[in-house]
Amino acid sequence: MPSVEEIKSAIVDREEQMEKVFSSENIIERENRGIGREFEKGVANIITGARRCGKSVLAFQLARKENFGYVNFEDERLAMKAEELNKVLEAICSLKGEVDTLVFDEIQNVEGWERFVGRVLPARRVVLTGSNARLMSRELSTHLTGRHLDFVLYPFSFREFLTYRGVGFRREDLYSTRGVALIKRHWQEYLEVGGFPPALRLGRLFLLENFRDIVERDVVQRYRIRHQSKLKELARYLISNPCAEITYNRLKRMLSLGSANTVLEWMSFLESSYLVFKLERFSTKLKESALAPKKIFSIDTGLSNAAGFRISENRGRLMENAVAVELARRRDYWRREWEIFYWKDHRQREVDFVIKEGRRVKQLVQACWEVTPEVEKREVEPLLLAMREFGLREGLILTFDQEGEESVGGKRIVYRPVWRWMMEVDEGKPV
Repeated sequence: MPSVEEIKSAIVDREEQMEKVFSSENIIERENRGIGREFEKGVANIITGARRCGKSVLAFQLARKENFGYVNFEDERLAMKAEELNKVLEAICSLKGEVDTLVFDEIQNVEGWERFVGRVLPARRVVLTGSNARLMSRELSTHLTGRHLDFVLYPFSFREFLTYRGVGFRREDLYSTRGVALIKRHWQEYLEVGGFPPALRLGRLFLLENFRDIVERDVVQRYRIRHQSKLKELARYLISNPCAEITYNRLKRMLSLGSANTVLEWMSFLESSYLVFKLERFSTKLKESALAPKKIFSIDTGLSNAAGFRISENRGRLMENAVAVELARRRDYWRREWEIFYWKDHRQREVDFVIKEGRRVKQLVQACWEVTPEVEKREVEPLLLAMREFGLREGLILTFDQEGEESVGGKRIVYRPVWRWMMEVDEGKPV
């Protein structure tokens, strides 16, 4: 049970640490600018995302523009019960007087926090961060219905990666020989290292540690998993097999578990911790979509390379995973009306990504490192079939280095380098 003086010490120490980060490290502006624009009083502004993707830095960055109080509940000195949270307000007022904005970092560590937040909402802007969507949403839906705005923060996009690396680029750089060579080199580094900010300084050791922390702290400990070794085996399998189709029964047999429901529950825990996410197969029949195999993706290619098994040798799968993350990022940052699926027919011909907006499919995307004559049929034929099914005139194939277009049966196939596609998107504009 910490005293007010101990809480004040924890608050001051953390703020000093954060200010040191801002003075000594390369802090860039993040692309999810809606977070800062939409902060309001009377609602809890929730920033969720994978552990160490930059939530704390972003929340502090936004709040320090105003008179604010910042509290990080991962500090062991702040281990407390919900009824003690008023001491936190007392400590902030003692240190700073009245503040306009309160930032509570990883507040889900305090069981029952949501009642306290509900009480302080009317008078101040409240920003919450958390690395577990399931815990946050469960408590919010119970006690803060209609009084919260949710934002997801992803690891760096390729655009943010270049900014962090200090690579200034103009639109004409996408076409100059020197500019293209530089961007392609950075793209391959991005595919290997990923977009977690600390990984760009610390490399593979950070990624291994972060993978262990996500699995151990955000899943095993939070949900009190009994069969820990099997849960960890599942996490390692999923992170090692990005873009793979999975079924819960198949995973049950692989792990020698008694019930597919256990796998389903564990999968939901891993998704809530933002380690992986899945896409469902597109079907106009909801039951068919629910029963079909899912495609699983890692939240970060660097995480898969570090914690998985020899993933970096399969460039095509890594590229497809990077495209999946980029599409999910665009959806959650700018296009919340989007739904993303994959498509496959009865002959197992597949389109990697189906983007649906409202009742209409808006775009079809294939991701393939290189379209050679041997793989052209595998990539183009399914795309043409799906274009006919959805009434689209154009389909997109993303590759590492091919560009152009062709007309096939009255349909237009566009080939674009994936690094160019990732760089040319502006906020709010379609793909």
